[in-house]
Amino acid sequence: MPQYLSVFKDETKLDITYIPGRLPHRDRELRLLMEFFSFILQFPAKMAQRVIIFGDVGTGKTVLSQRFGVDITHEANKLGINLRYVHVNCREYRGSLFLILYHIVSVFHPTFPRRGYSAEELLRILLQILDEENAYVILALDEFESLVERESSEAVYKLTRLQEIRQDKPQRLSLICILRDLKTIEKLDSSTRSTLQSNIISLVKYSKQQLIDILNDRVSLAFKPLTVPEDTISLTAEIAFSEGGNARFGIELLWRAGKYADAEDLDVVTPECVRRAVSSIIPTMRKSDLASLSFHEKLFLLGIARIFKEGQKAYISLTDAEQAYAVVCEEFNMKPHSHTQLWKYLQTLSGVGIVETEVSAAGNRGRLTLIYLSRIPIHELEKELSVLLEKEEV
Repeated sequence: MPQYLSVFKDETKLDITYIPGRLPHRDRELRLLMEFFSFILQFPAKMAQRVIIFGDVGTGKTVLSQRFGVDITHEANKLGINLRYVHVNCREYRGSLFLILYHIVSVFHPTFPRRGYSAEELLRILLQILDEENAYVILALDEFESLVERESSEAVYKLTRLQEIRQDKPQRLSLICILRDLKTIEKLDSSTRSTLQSNIISLVKYSKQQLIDILNDRVSLAFKPLTVPEDTISLTAEIAFSEGGNARFGIELLWRAGKYADAEDLDVVTPECVRRAVSSIIPTMRKSDLASLSFHEKLFLLGIARIFKEGQKAYISLTDAEQAYAVVCEEFNMKPHSHTQLWKYLQTLSGVGIVETEVSAAGNRGRLTLIYLSRIPIHELEKELSVLLEKEEV
């Protein structure tokens, strides 16, 4: 039986639950979180903290909070402070304060009965447990929108103002609220808003280069050496950037591309593996878009497809595309159109989302137009174009 070979070294490093040891381009935000909560390492009973982390999907909100949680609890434990970081996805608990509080209580008492208590009673029980164990909790409420949408201001008010009912007692519970849009906070009443909005960390979308750095970091952890070429990482970053700078999407795409490479017994994860992976997540090739192209636009696109198929590249130049187009024209006994006309074809193909372009610096030669296909597997594109062109020839 042949030995199974894989491009992966440890694919779990690409899993959504994995918390990397370092966070490229989120160092500043991680330091800021540690600063906000530094009191826990000095005088934990004297105060509680509330922080908001917000940003679009894939900007690293969850992993930032989780990395912080690992780091702060490690530091606290070294100092003999009984600190727990509890991360709760509010959507998974249907935005219910009762279910969220029950989960936290069960962290300390796994067999705690689920029935017979209200949310208010669970909150009192939680504080009692923390007092008994001399423990502190940083509660991260991920997808905080779900809690606000279901329970409005009342639930948030209870969490943020609970210390007021515990005069002269240690402050045990701090909050991190993780959400996509600060507009969610506007739905809360003014007194509740005022307790939340003092410490806000905003995560901006990653740039393409930042995404390349993040993907390179994960590749070094998850894949065997030299199995993921630079072109493959660049193309994956390009696609993730087009999806709003979504690092999570890019990491998932790398994992899927690695699976396609393994399925075909490839030694490397090629750009074509990435195209196949993205087409399995976002089916983008509509046959009607290809059918509506003019004859020469199809010839031009066929030439582009063949270059990618032969070279396993992620990017080609417009000059390369023109040369391939000329070869295809000869095959179909057609006279090639001019450079200006091909440029217009390229704009059309880009406009309907079949190809994408990028202008790159090219040293002494000036600026170079690069063409790439990110979402359509080459073999599918070539096959469909061949069928359409044969029909038009008849």
